[in-house]
Amino acid sequence: MFLAVLAAPETPLLLAGAWSWVAIGLAYLVGGIPFGLILARVVKGVDIRSIGSGNIGATNAIRAMGRKWGYLVFALDFLKGLLPTWSIQFLFTTSSREDVELLQILVGAAATLGHCYSPYLGFTGGKGVATGCGGILALSWPTFVAGGLVWLATRLGTGYAGLASILMGVAFPVAVAVQHGTERRAMLAGATALAALIVWRHRSNIQRMLAGTEPNARKKRGEPPPAARPHG
Repeated sequence: MFLAVLAAPETPLLLAGAWSWVAIGLAYLVGGIPFGLILARVVKGVDIRSIGSGNIGATNAIRAMGRKWGYLVFALDFLKGLLPTWSIQFLFTTSSREDVELLQILVGAAATLGHCYSPYLGFTGGKGVATGCGGILALSWPTFVAGGLVWLATRLGTGYAGLASILMGVAFPVAVAVQHGTERRAMLAGATALAALIVWRHRSNIQRMLAGTEPNARKKRGEPPPAARPHG
């Protein structure tokens, strides 16, 4: 039945709705896999949620396990957004381009929400940056590059990883608007929603930056990681 739906000429996405929802659901479940938590337990025997910011993402994984393992966490979280979003174009080949892009956006959003609100962790999780970036790359590499440049400039200029992630998120819808205007409205809406999610998930970082207690890469290396802090 699945192959029959995909083989039909120009199948509207709504007619293949059941399989669309399956794809979205699977993306959410894949996005929810807490690679940072799993690797920290396997590699160091620690609960990453008790270290540093308490977050399960790559930045805190670097604090808990070092750069090599932290970068691996980033890559795995990135792939959670990239692969499901990218694969849609090969699975729904008979739907219109607009429908496929809409489903890609929904799948990328599901994977990112899975990372932020993991069903395996009581609907808690990370901040959605790496997974969201993977989804963005699958949809538009120029948008990804623009956001990445903003992240790099902010991180090098200020030393704050959280601020870099926030400004990168804000840069995504701006980049879509500059490139496409209102032609890709679904993409613009998706990028705007991702930006809002990234800002929301970094609200504790914003509070710490305002209070002057946010970790900064410019500080002397070798300091012990701080005790876990409340995060949201």
